[in-house]
Amino acid sequence: MRVLFVVFPWRTHLQHMVPLAWALQSAGHEVRVASGPELTDAVTASGLPVVPVGSDEPVIAKVEREQGEMYQKLVEAHGEQNDILVDVCEDREEVLTWERLRWGSRFLAATSRASNDAMVEELVEYCRWWQPDLVLWDWLSHAGAIAATAVGVPHGRMRTELAVEDRARRLFLRMRQEQAPADREDPLGDWLGEWAEKFGAEFSEEMVTGQFTIEQMVGSMRLESQSPHLPLRYVSYNGPSVVPHWARRDPARRRVLATFGLSLAMDPATAASSLQQLQGMLDALADLDIELVMTLPERFQRELERVPDNTRMVEFVPLHAIVPSCSAVIHHGGVPGFLEAIAHGVPQLVIGRAMTDIGERGPRLERSGAGLWIRGDAPEDLDGERVREQLVRLLEEPSFREAAGRLGEELAAQPSPAEVVRDLERIVDRRRS
Repeated sequence: MRVLFVVFPWRTHLQHMVPLAWALQSAGHEVRVASGPELTDAVTASGLPVVPVGSDEPVIAKVEREQGEMYQKLVEAHGEQNDILVDVCEDREEVLTWERLRWGSRFLAATSRASNDAMVEELVEYCRWWQPDLVLWDWLSHAGAIAATAVGVPHGRMRTELAVEDRARRLFLRMRQEQAPADREDPLGDWLGEWAEKFGAEFSEEMVTGQFTIEQMVGSMRLESQSPHLPLRYVSYNGPSVVPHWARRDPARRRVLATFGLSLAMDPATAASSLQQLQGMLDALADLDIELVMTLPERFQRELERVPDNTRMVEFVPLHAIVPSCSAVIHHGGVPGFLEAIAHGVPQLVIGRAMTDIGERGPRLERSGAGLWIRGDAPEDLDGERVREQLVRLLEEPSFREAAGRLGEELAAQPSPAEVVRDLERIVDRRRS
């Protein structure tokens, strides 16, 4: 069969799709990956064939423009000092008024337009020519759902983070029905419906959720969903990687990895920790008997005032090459670091709210006993002493490693990419018959 993966041009969203794409290709199926041109090099580096679609404008510029325009409308409606936009993980119905949910849906639609619109027309044109049997799309890449709907083929959504947006949308749709007919806007549904109508199709909620969802999150942490669910075991893929010499032997002291993904490099304003907070963390951990490995872009390394003797600064290290040797991992909540730590039974400390689902995933991590979460609602929450206090707990209390090991066993028991390939073959066969 022919399988088309669709992902908006963001590298980490591509990476979680690569192992399943490899498994499909190894099973003899034809695989293509469609994305914006700025992701072409990352796709080809994975060994997969790429179909560039859309414009060359960086996606982050599009998103910032769309969200900025929407935020200006919010300010005009409610003033500069407002709390209309709440944590997307908020699920207390007494707090989530119709006005809050409506503005949340408007922001989600604006982000989706910015991430997807440029890709849609070329993607539909390609699908009409290539005739895929199945479209698999990253959960923020609705262009895949639009194209699959336009050509009438099965499609599924791939998720790594918890589906907190799905829960918010279910409440939004329920409250929408209680509004007067003139007030029943649905920004996300209307946007998807406009594209569907353009290609002679109709909007359905499957364009939001997929006809089924493939999820890599460890099963005991995932949220309930109305979409059929295919669990998938996490398999590491960090892009082209070199294992450095220092990582090819056991560390002399307990090793701790501190990694904060692309957030600081790509958009410092949205990073989980500022450079000043990172300096405070380094200072607070300087006297611990550990080998601290911190990943940080070189230009930010140069801005640090001090690097302690127990710290090794690197720009990048493949997670799967270093996490197994670690006694703890500190990170910003990104799913690769989160699942890599679980896969190897390593306790973890999550810092801040950089990830949209962390308000749900952080507490679930703590309830599992496999790690801790520093919320960072106030700047002082992220000071170095707070990080030190929580890290020492992870290193000294055996219960954290025991709980992390149990989660790792659960994750390893989820179906492998090769097993999920057989599920996908059955889905396509049923559609054909």
